[in-house]
Amino acid sequence: MSIEKRQTPAVQDHKARAVPEAADAAGKVLPPQPTSLIAHVLINYRWVFVCFFLLPLSFVYDILYYLRNRVIFYANSAPNKHAERVRAVQEQVLKWNKDGRKTPMCTARPGWQNISYRRGLYKKTLSNIKINMMDVLKVDTTGKSVWVEPLVTMGQLSATLSPLGWCLAIVPELDDLTVGGLVMGTGIETSSHRYGLFQHICTSYELVLADGSTVICSKDVHADLFYSIPWSYGTLGFLTAVEIQIVPTKPFVKLNYHPVSSVKEACDVLETAAKDTEANHFVEALMFNLDKGVVMTGTMVAHAESTKLNEIGRWYKPWFFKHVEAKFDTPETEFMPLRDYFHRHSRSIFWEIQDIIPFGNSTWFRYLLGWLVPPKVSLLKLTQSDAIKELYDNHHFIQDMLVPMSCLHDALHLFHQEVHVYPLWLCPFVLPSRRGMLNTDNKGQGRTSLFVDIGAYGVPSVANFHPVHTTRRIEAFVRNHHGFQMMYADSYMSETEFEAMFDHSLYDQMRAKYDCAGAFPRVFGKVSRAVRD
Repeated sequence: MSIEKRQTPAVQDHKARAVPEAADAAGKVLPPQPTSLIAHVLINYRWVFVCFFLLPLSFVYDILYYLRNRVIFYANSAPNKHAERVRAVQEQVLKWNKDGRKTPMCTARPGWQNISYRRGLYKKTLSNIKINMMDVLKVDTTGKSVWVEPLVTMGQLSATLSPLGWCLAIVPELDDLTVGGLVMGTGIETSSHRYGLFQHICTSYELVLADGSTVICSKDVHADLFYSIPWSYGTLGFLTAVEIQIVPTKPFVKLNYHPVSSVKEACDVLETAAKDTEANHFVEALMFNLDKGVVMTGTMVAHAESTKLNEIGRWYKPWFFKHVEAKFDTPETEFMPLRDYFHRHSRSIFWEIQDIIPFGNSTWFRYLLGWLVPPKVSLLKLTQSDAIKELYDNHHFIQDMLVPMSCLHDALHLFHQEVHVYPLWLCPFVLPSRRGMLNTDNKGQGRTSLFVDIGAYGVPSVANFHPVHTTRRIEAFVRNHHGFQMMYADSYMSETEFEAMFDHSLYDQMRAKYDCAGAFPRVFGKVSRAVRD
């Protein structure tokens, strides 16, 4: 147990803040009730604003950002600028120390710019440190690694590495996910059954610590700090660079679709596929109900059969999850360009875009405006009205729960009973036992464990859904089965429950060693629902 005061300043500041709910006395969530004509229009015709304003704005932003990154990378100016940027962070931290360490620090990045649905209220009361670091620093094909700054995105990295014949060992799906967010939180994709979580392909971290000094840590140097960084949410120092493992690629993915018609069959087929790491480079599943799902296995290949080539990334192609659902009737094999496969869920933001643009998968829309999709999540957050926010607070469920493969069967039934949100995304991953927040040795899981990420994103269709009570029941199940909740999502756990889920022993040692108590909030003080709007 740490000697730090358990309730962080951020939690104290917002302790009395009520989580918005819209439920009757029986706990049944009430349907959306627009209080005015304006609210009605904002909720039911949001697509007008998205299609005619946000889509063009997102497209222009992406083009300019792409051109900027190309110029910086090929001019090779980023490595020279990096040291200057690190010094700028150091100077801010040193000034904060000189001024008396009045309030803990956090990054100054606006909450609307991150991929999480919520924005941190703590940014209003903490000392904001500017970290403008968004470039690829070095691609080392000999050492099979890439050095990047923390605000580099997955889309940016994919576009940089693909022409060189390389990719990250794990390529998290959405284009706008940043390396810093994937390190400090976590990341997963369909190669995770081979490589683990995003943290497991990171080989070095560069940080600015609370005293303004810099440190580079790895499994061999400052190892305790290295293993404490993942899931620490920026509460041990400011991340300024990351070294990540890369692997050689082939141009196409041979993708096999395996329909399943029961939970047991889905669990069995998924587990068998995940354990065959030699044959299957990629494994995932989509469940469309308890008795309807498709397990997908993929392998990188040098050539594709022209009659079976599916360029799913083209603007006129159906949304990937709709394409998969059509494969339920019979097993099938097709080929995809590698980068199309990596970003197969991006155009539809998995399936969240169907609630924003209900007709977005229509043929006419795909051909006319599909090339503008998707809108940037950050712009959706920045422009959402109070009416939209209230609707999402009470009638939307966004969670990723990481559970042992051995309890997937029960977990799927629980999700069906509690939220009935479909599709469900299932992504198996291997979790090696290492020190840090996900220390499975302390939970009796053995040296290496096979887990599954259950991703649920959408509108619950059960009568008794309650944003707080329902989530807490699912959190309790995950905690009791030695699983983990991704920290980007709404967490209603108490601090005691949170620390029962995540092993804080090494983290607390590093907090003490690097004098973090007054410099940064604790993790709970940044991820609890009480400190997010």
